[in-house]
This record gives sequence, structure tokens and C-alpha cells, in this order.
Amino acid sequence: MLGQHVVRAGAYQVIHLFATGAACGSLAPVPEHPSQILHVPPKSKPGIQVSWTTVTYRSVLLAILGVVAAIAIVLYLLFPAQSKDLLAKASSMVGHLLAGKAGSKDAGRPGQQSASFTMIDGTVRVKKANSNTWINADYALPLDKGDVVQTGSEGIAKVVFADGTNYSIKQDSLIVIEENSTNPAQQTSVSVELTTGTVDLSTGTYSSGSKSAVVLAGATASLGPESSAMVRNDPRADQHEVLLKTGSGEIARGSQTVKLAEWERASFKADSPTISKQKELAPPTLIAPANMVPLFVAPGSASSLDFSWTPISNSRSYHIRVSRNPYFSSTVYDRKVPVAGVKIAGLGEGAYYWTVQSVDSGGRESVDSEKNRFTVIAKASSGVELPLELSPFVQHGHVIEVKGKTEANARVMVNGAEVPVIQGDGTFQFFTPPLPNGENIITVTAQNAKGGVKTKQQRVVIQ
Repeated sequence: MLGQHVVRAGAYQVIHLFATGAACGSLAPVPEHPSQILHVPPKSKPGIQVSWTTVTYRSVLLAILGVVAAIAIVLYLLFPAQSKDLLAKASSMVGHLLAGKAGSKDAGRPGQQSASFTMIDGTVRVKKANSNTWINADYALPLDKGDVVQTGSEGIAKVVFADGTNYSIKQDSLIVIEENSTNPAQQTSVSVELTTGTVDLSTGTYSSGSKSAVVLAGATASLGPESSAMVRNDPRADQHEVLLKTGSGEIARGSQTVKLAEWERASFKADSPTISKQKELAPPTLIAPANMVPLFVAPGSASSLDFSWTPISNSRSYHIRVSRNPYFSSTVYDRKVPVAGVKIAGLGEGAYYWTVQSVDSGGRESVDSEKNRFTVIAKASSGVELPLELSPFVQHGHVIEVKGKTEANARVMVNGAEVPVIQGDGTFQFFTPPLPNGENIITVTAQNAKGGVKTKQQRVVIQ
């Protein structure tokens, strides 16, 4: 027997349809007249009646947002300081992601471009053009027009611009990005103001009509394509100079413009209207140990390591320094030698940096050569075998993903940096720091507790 009950409740009436062993319900608007009350036709057959309520994705999303908002309000009331910090970090992360997407979307388009860090070491800070707050430098942080970059007493950084120009910012330096744009003809314009400190820069192979300049103390140094220079600005000591290393360049100040040849230095004083120019002694080119190379020595060995560089004409001696850090704030070897080579003993395991200066007959020294990095690794004298297999490298922009397999519990280093985790089966994965444009060498070294060492090198090109 099928029956019904009608229950009036406010603006709705509940209609229960029931049958033997089953019942279900639904809501319907209250009828305006009793004659509108639903009646089940007499001929209806007994059975299970099914009803449902449609739930939209929008309603579910709104419900979830409501719950999240409620939790957020409670957390803010209980922990206001921590909530503010978390909100600031989230906003910064979203801003970086949006800036990165905008930068990739606008890459190659006319207008202002973003520069990026390819190396950060030590204390490096950035102040964005639209902010009064200093933040720590980060590889994911784009650098735009008006941004300020500052390095500490133990801090160095490298920045790459749209035209391929690389800026190596030395310790205690501050630069302001004045211009970094591309016009519809794909001509680039890069200008950086060196407020204080020292920068080494090298320009790329940009097109005719492009410009790359450094502003210092009211003067502008312009470099041609495929050129390199060192620029120094010390307002306290009133020393302002540009040393052209390779290529072509000039410096303009007021109505005076001075063209520079390789290894010519232009300098001026704030109260002097003229720019002086003089020829400088070139530094040598380092030969061995090569950059990023591992050097293997027997454990406990007192053997010497060979250092060599190219001889320089008009040089009477050479000043070689070896340090544990790239700032050379402390050195483990610091001497002047008469020839272009020396043997150094007593260097323990670990990473080192070395550089050489030429010294003329008057005792005047050149600028530093390039700084090479090498790693001393202990190796067993018995020739212990150690497997090392590398998978094809995967490039993520300027970052290289290195995967491979070696002996379980072995130690693995990539370009002198130790891989933090080696799996139980010997597999490992490592992401290099961002690499500069051009050719780079990836050196992977595995070492086990028995002194077995295996090294493999591969060249990668970053464009």
C-alpha cells in the first residue's frame, strides 16, 4: 500500500512517499491553495522513489573557501605576527612567479627586459625599484630597471643582461640598473651605474646599433661587442677608473671622449676636468690547475702540486695567491716567484681558488688574472675500482640536472660541490647552480671509503 504525508513547515512542505521497505524525501514550495497539495494517483505502482539534489562545483569551491577563510581568521587572531610573516612570504612568492611568467612571455619583445643572477656567493642584497626594503638576492628574482644590487665584504655576484653582457660584481660594491631594453629592430641598450666598488664585465655579440655602458662619477664608459673591462669607482678615495682588457671601448666625461685600446686604463679625479690614460701590465693566463678540475693525491701524501701560467713580456716576477674562498680574504699561499710556475705542497683535501698577477721592474702589479677553482681529492695508491655512470644531462634554463649511479655509500661531487643524498642503490641527482652563457664544463667525481676515485667530465653550452 503506497501512502503519503504532507507536513507544513514555514515556506516549505515535506512530502514523504513510502512503500514497503523503502522511503525517500524531497522539498517542494508550499502551495498557495490546499487543492494544490500533491496527491499520488491511485494507479501508481508501489516501488522505490529516488530523488537527488544537484551540487555545482561553484558551491563546493565556495564552501571550501569559506572553511579556509574561517581557519585563517582564527589563526590570525591566535598568532598575528606569524600570520603576517606567512602572508608576506606568500605574496613575495606569487609576485616572483608572476614576474617570471611575464618575463618568459615578453622575452624577445621590444621594451624593458629583466636581468638575472647566474652566481650568488656570500652576502648579496637587492632593493627593488618600487620598494624601500632590502631583500636577499635569489636566482629566481628578476632584476629590472631601477633595481639596486649590493654586495657585502664577503659577497660576489654575477648578473646577465638581455644583450648577453655579464657583470661580475665584486665585494663591497653597489650598482643601479639604469637601462635594459630592446627596440623593435632587436637592438639592445644596457646601462648600469656603478655607485661604489668594482665590477668586471664582458659584452656579448650584440647587433650593430646596440649599446652597453657603465656610468661612474659623471662619466660614461661604453664597450663594443665581445669586449671586457674592469670598472672601479671609489668616491671616498676619489679614484675613478676604467681598464679595458679586450675588445674596444671609450669613456666620455663632459666634452672629453677618450678611446681605449687593450690593457689601457683611463682615470680621473672629481675636481679635474681631464681624463688621463696609461698602458697597464697584462696579467697572465692560468694554465694548471685548470678551472673546476679535480686533483687526486694519495692519503697523507706530502706530494707537491704543479701551478703554471703564461709568461708576460716586461714582467720581472709574478704574485701567486691560493685561497680557500673566492674573496681571498685569507690565503694559504701568497708569494712572489720569478718564473711562470711553482710547486706547492701541503694542500689538504677540499676546494681552492688561485690567481696570479704580473709584476714589472718597478714593483707595480697588474690586475688579478681570472680566478680558477680546483679540488684536492684523496685517492688510494692501490688503484681501487669504482663504478660511475652518468645519465644524459637535462637542461633547465641555466641549471643542469645531473643524474647518475655509483657505489652505495660513495661520496659524489659535481664541480666541487658535494651531492647531499646518495640513494641505497648508489643513484644520485644534483642540480647545478645557474651557469653563465657559453661553454661550461661539468665535472663529476665519485669517491669511496677505500680511496677509490672515478671522474667524468662533460661540456655543456648555455645559450
